[in-house]
Amino acid sequence: MNLNQITIAATDVSASVAFYKKLGLHLIVDALPRYARFECPDGSSTFSIHLADDVPKGNGITVYFEDDNIDTTVKELQQKGIIFHTLPEEQSWLWREASLFDPDGHKIIIYFAGENRLNPPWRVD
Repeated sequence: MNLNQITIAATDVSASVAFYKKLGLHLIVDALPRYARFECPDGSSTFSIHLADDVPKGNGITVYFEDDNIDTTVKELQQKGIIFHTLPEEQSWLWREASLFDPDGHKIIIYFAGENRLNPPWRVD
């Protein structure tokens, strides 16, 4: 089994499309105003957005996008007007992360974990 597609809800799919395109995702299905699908620039995963009347509030969905050059990517996104909640910093779980929010308040983490994503020192056999 392989996780290769995530769909999130949005109250304004057009605004979300603009946001995720700015993040660097490639739009491959445009069924606005109700649906859009992207492919990630690296790998073969896809990410989609569907129209909803409401979205979860508080500690709802968190979406992680891994990037080998997180510091450079964050600087480039800031130059495009993306506002980060936290800038890249090393975490105790051995990932380097920065966080931001999409137009509906979904938490987005841009991170680099390298080998530690699948093989942290505390991995269970």
